[in-house]
Amino acid sequence: MSPRKPPERPQVAPQGVREANRREREKALSDAALVLFLARGLDGVTIDDITQAAGVAKGTFYRYFEDKAALVDFLLEPVRRELLQGLVVCGEALEAAREVEAMFDAYRAVAAVIAGAILQHPGVVRLYLQECRGPAVGARVKLVEVARLISHHAVEITRKAHTHGLLRPIRPAVSGLAVVGAVERLLLAVLSEEEDVGNPLELPDALTTLVLDGLRLPRQGNTSARRKLDGKPGRP
Repeated sequence: MSPRKPPERPQVAPQGVREANRREREKALSDAALVLFLARGLDGVTIDDITQAAGVAKGTFYRYFEDKAALVDFLLEPVRRELLQGLVVCGEALEAAREVEAMFDAYRAVAAVIAGAILQHPGVVRLYLQECRGPAVGARVKLVEVARLISHHAVEITRKAHTHGLLRPIRPAVSGLAVVGAVERLLLAVLSEEEDVGNPLELPDALTTLVLDGLRLPRQGNTSARRKLDGKPGRP
C-alpha cells in the first residue's frame, strides 16, 4: 500500500488575505482612536496618539485614512445609516397614520432604532453626543452634519404628524428640535453613567410615552386646556 497523502490545506486567495488584513488594521486604528476621542475629545487627540495606541507606524494610518476626519467618518457610518433610515421609515409611517395609536407605533419604531444603535455602537453614539454641538471644523465636520440631518428629519416627521391633526398646534421646528435636544441629553447621561435611569431597554417606550403624551392633541371637548401654541398672535 502506498502511504496516504496528508489532506491538502485549502488555499486562501491573496485578495482575501489582503482584505482581512485591511479590515484588521482599520479596526485597530478606529478602536484605538475611539477610546482616545472619548477620553480627550476630538481636538485633544493627534494622529501620532492614535498610531501609538494602535501599535502601528504613522505611515500605516495614511494607507487606510486620509486624515482624522476620514477616520471619524468611518466610525460614524453604521450609526448614521441606521438612525437616518429609522427616521425616514418613521416619516413614511406618520404620513399614513390616521389614529393616535398609529402615531405612537411610528415613534416607537424610531425609538427602537435609537436603542439598537446604543446597544451595538455605544462608544460611537457617545462620541456623537459629546461632539455634535461643537463647531463644524476638522474632524468634527461629519458629526455636525449628522446632527443637522437628524434635526431636519425630526422637524419633517413632526410636520407630517401634524398633517392629520394628531399633535398640538406647536410649530414643528419648536417641538421637533425640543424633542431631539431632550433625547440626546438623556442618552448622553445614560452612556456617560451620569444618572441611574434604570434599564436602557425600557427607554424607547418611556421616551415615546413622555413625548407624545405632551404633544398629542387633547380629546375634543377639553377646551379649557387649549391655547394658542403655534407662536403666532392669538387669543387663548
